[in-house]
Order: sequence, then structure tokens, then C-alpha cells
Amino acid sequence: MPEQKVFVASEESKAKAKQLRLFAILAWIVAIGGEIFAILKLIHNETMVWLIVAIVAILILSVVGSILWKKANRLDPASEKDKVRFFIQNQLGAIIAVLAFLPLVIAIFSNKNIDKKTKGIAGVIAVVAMLIAGIFGIDFNPPSIEKYTAQINQQDSVLSQLTPGNNLVYLAKEGTVYHIYRDCQYIKNRDGVTQATIRQSFEQRGLSQLCKVCEKRAMKEKNIAPEELGGAIKDLKNAADSAQ
Repeated sequence: MPEQKVFVASEESKAKAKQLRLFAILAWIVAIGGEIFAILKLIHNETMVWLIVAIVAILILSVVGSILWKKANRLDPASEKDKVRFFIQNQLGAIIAVLAFLPLVIAIFSNKNIDKKTKGIAGVIAVVAMLIAGIFGIDFNPPSIEKYTAQINQQDSVLSQLTPGNNLVYLAKEGTVYHIYRDCQYIKNRDGVTQATIRQSFEQRGLSQLCKVCEKRAMKEKNIAPEELGGAIKDLKNAADSAQ
């Protein structure tokens, strides 16, 4: 069984994650600033169009911030052992979505100086925007140090069987799939393909998985049955669970 490797984000990954989080926070600050402006200046019958424009702008900024924040978390994940930090770090986008829209929604529906039509149109748009931003903000499969550690070791175990003596894989510029063969149909004629270890693929891309075409080809070449490969993964997972 390959040596167990604990995932630790590289300094380069931490620096990239820090930069992405900075841009995400900046987008969220502008979004909340736009919300404050909308509450103070745009909740009027004659400015309904501009109020809707502001809501759309706030939505775009909230979603962009959430996307950047999630990318940062995949480069530098939190540990599941610190449950509070783990929850806040991974679900911050959803929290910000509520902060960016809920006060505005309340202000629209509670304002006595606008008519029912304005309340209905602007209020519904604001509620829908809050729901969209919230959905984008939620991370339904949050990364963690523990999850990356288990997956790196599982995939290293698979790779050691499929390509004995070779721990390098191929990465394309985009995507979350790594390859065993440079002539795989998905990367054969693509530029910018690099080689890396499984751990480096996690550091550079976050969660990665083996290309199914490469996996089937290697299993056929090495005459490995699917249950043999699955059994090794199961044994490794049980060993990791027992060590926790």
C-alpha cells in the first residue's frame, strides 16, 4: 500500500487563494455598497427601473464573488476538525447573499412611499435575485483537508496499479480530469498539457479525477479487473478512516 500523504496546500496555492479571496471580498463589498445606495436612493416609484438595474448588478457581483471564493477554497481548503471555520469558509457566499439582499427586500416591502405595483415588481425581482445568489453561494460539496487527503491517497493507490513506477499524470489547461496517456483522445492535439503528480494536480486545480478513457485503457493493458482496483481503494479508505 502506498505511503499515506496528508494534503497541505503549497505556498503558491495559498497565495493564489489569497488573491482570489481578496477579489471576492472586493466584489461583495461593492455589492453591499450598491445595496445601501439602493435602499437610500432608489426605492421610489420614479426610480424603479434604476432599482431593478441595481438589483441585477448586486446579483452579478454576489455571484462573481461566490465563484471566486469557491475557487480559492479548492486551492486552500479548511479542515473539517474546526467545524465553525469549515462551515463559514465554505458557505460564506450564501451568507453574503443574504446580507446583500435581505435588508433591501425588507426595505422595498416596508416602504410606504411606493405603490403596490413597484413593491410587487421590484420586491419579487429582489427576492428571486437573493435566491439565485444564495444558491450560487452554497457549496454543496465543500472541499476539506481531510477529503483531499483521502482522495489523493486513493488516486495514488489506483495510479500505482495502473502505471507501476510512474507517479506522473497529464493535466490540460482546463478541467478537473487528469490523464495517464499523452495520446488520450481528449488531450492528444491540445496545447499546454503538463505533467504533475496527483498531489500537484490537487494544488493546481483542486479536486481532480482520473480520465475514464485512460483508466479503462490502462486496466485492459495491465489485465486488471475492476473489482481488483475497487478493492484496493476500499482497503485504503478503511485504513484512512481507522486512522482518524
